[in-house]
Amino acid sequence: MNQDILHTAIKASLSAGNAIMEVYNSVIEVEFKDDKSPLTEADKRANDIINSYLKPTNIPIISEENKQIDFEERKSWETCWIVDPVDGTKEFIKRNGEFTVNIAMVNEGLPEFGVIYVPATKTIYFAEVKEKKAFKSTIKSHNASIDDVISNSKLIKPKKQSNTIEVVGSRSHMSQETMDFVEDLKSSGKEVEIVSKGSSLKFCIVAEGNADIYPRFAPTMEWDTAAGHAICNAVGLEVISKETNKPLLYNKKNLLNPWFIVSKR
Repeated sequence: MNQDILHTAIKASLSAGNAIMEVYNSVIEVEFKDDKSPLTEADKRANDIINSYLKPTNIPIISEENKQIDFEERKSWETCWIVDPVDGTKEFIKRNGEFTVNIAMVNEGLPEFGVIYVPATKTIYFAEVKEKKAFKSTIKSHNASIDDVISNSKLIKPKKQSNTIEVVGSRSHMSQETMDFVEDLKSSGKEVEIVSKGSSLKFCIVAEGNADIYPRFAPTMEWDTAAGHAICNAVGLEVISKETNKPLLYNKKNLLNPWFIVSKR
């Protein structure tokens, strides 16, 4: 993987984060898309900024806020970007800080690297799957240089097994099926604690050892998961479809994900 490509994604996420926080710190006006999901000025601004960084790479882009390209064209793409300019728009509107910028590159359906930026805390996670390493960096400014990001970064690793299983639950989308999954774990004699988080931060807290498992039995789209999937894969975690019992795939005809579980296999 060309380091310049990864660095481009990092710079795009930081620049988008800066624009997102300008909106966050002003009056947030909310529109609703056809699927009833919320949309703010932050989504639009961040999307424009990320596109401006990624388009010069000449790698095609799938973004939540771009017009979706027909599969007849997409199916010939070996490599593409998958982007969510603001993941966790509901958390953004609630002003709880748990929203992210997600940028991933996938090759032949599987993530090669991922970048997740948390603008409210100026924390960035990034990983290249083949290197089998993922990093977390906390910076002082959205205008930080790549050198600042790298010099402040620390390796992250998943949790070692313990008597308590920490299960990641969604801040806004806790489904009955997820609650049933938790009850099944408890009935097997294990002590279970729920860790609630919004957005793709759910992947990050498993990857950095602050939870054991993330079951997602509710709808997600490819842009919700691709960057987190890369970060988890880089530290040895699997993101397994409940439909196929194989890793989630990307640039599918239908961009909706099946249910999945993030854990060690």
